[in-house]
Amino acid sequence: MATAHSKSAARLMIAPAVFVLLVWMLIPLLMTLYFSFADYRPMRGTFEPWIGFDNYASFLTSSSFISSLVTTLWMVGGILCITVGGGVVLALLLDKPMFGQGIVRILVIAPFFVMPTVSALVWKNMFFNVDNGLFSYLYDGLGLQPYDFLSQSPLLSIVIIVAWQWLPFATLILLTAVQSLSSEQLEAAEMDGASAFSRFRFIILPHLSRAITVVILIQTIFLLSIFAEIFVTTNGAFGTRTLTYLVYQRVLESQNIGLGSAGGIVAVILANIVAIFLVRLIGKNLDA
Repeated sequence: MATAHSKSAARLMIAPAVFVLLVWMLIPLLMTLYFSFADYRPMRGTFEPWIGFDNYASFLTSSSFISSLVTTLWMVGGILCITVGGGVVLALLLDKPMFGQGIVRILVIAPFFVMPTVSALVWKNMFFNVDNGLFSYLYDGLGLQPYDFLSQSPLLSIVIIVAWQWLPFATLILLTAVQSLSSEQLEAAEMDGASAFSRFRFIILPHLSRAITVVILIQTIFLLSIFAEIFVTTNGAFGTRTLTYLVYQRVLESQNIGLGSAGGIVAVILANIVAIFLVRLIGKNLDA
C-alpha cells in the first residue's frame, strides 16, 4: 500500500509533465480567447484590443457559419455510418478462421497509420484523378464517361477518404468485442434453430452495442476537426467547407485574427457540447 511519502514523491515527479501540458494547452486557448474580443487584422495594421462580442456576432450570423455547420454534421454522420457498419462486417469476417489471418488483419488495420495528408493525396491522385485515376480507367474500360469525383461528388469523396482512414480503428475495437463473445451462446442458439440473421440481431449486435458507442464517441470528437483532407482535395470548395476550415479561412486567408479566434472558440464550445452529450449517452449505455 502506498504511503504518504510515496504519494508525495509521485506527485512531485509528474508535476513537471503536468505543468508543461497545462501551459501547452492553456496559453494558445487564452490567446485565442483574448484575440476573439479584439479587432486584429495584421495585414491592414489594425489592432483594437476590445470590441466586445462583435466578432462572435459577425461569425454566428454569417451564412457561412450555418452552411459549414451543416456540412460538418453531414460529413461526420456519413463517416460514422460507413465506419461503424463496415467495422461490424469486417470484425465478423476477421473473427472467422482463414488462411493468413494475421497478415489480413495487419493489412486491414494499416490505413489507420497513414497520415491524413498522405491519404488524401493518394486518393486524389491515384483514385479520383479524372485523367489518370484508377476509377477513370475502370470507367473507360466499361465504356463510360470518366467521373470527376472531387468536383461532382466532393462531399462523398471526402467522406470516403476519411472513412477509409478510420475504418481500421472501428474494426479493431469491434473485433475485440466480437472475440469476447462466448461461443456457447451462439452454438446454443444455432442448436435451437435460430438463423444466422437472428443470431446476429439478438446476440451479436447487443453484445457489440457498448463497443459501438465507444467508437462513435472517439471518432466524433476527432472527426469534428477534419481539415487536412479538405485542404488537400477541394480547398473548401464545392460545398465541403466545414466549421474548422471556415476558421482557417477567416484567420489565414482573410487575415482577420479576431474573427477567426471567435470562430475557434465557438468550435471548441460546440465540440465540448457534443462530447458531453455523447459521454452521458454512453454512460447510460454502459450502466444498462
